[in-house]
Amino acid sequence: MFFHKDKKKTVKLVYDRENKKPAVRASICTGEQVAGFRDVHSGKFEEVMLLKNENDLEDFKDTYGIDGEVETFYYKRC
Repeated sequence: MFFHKDKKKTVKLVYDRENKKPAVRASICTGEQVAGFRDVHSGKFEEVMLLKNENDLEDFKDTYGIDGEVETFYYKRC
């Protein structure tokens, strides 16, 4: 039969809001950016997705229902 292209449905994912906070890890050498979650107790970073452009960060925020700014921290990996 006929298929209609509907708008892409966004699935909302959840994360541990008490123990983790959204963050972007950026390399000072290469400029590579990765979105994920940082443990508030240990500081350990859990990678979720590679950010290739500004739209990727918005997709990350929409997927996890994040409002406002996301912290960016830098590291040296040359």
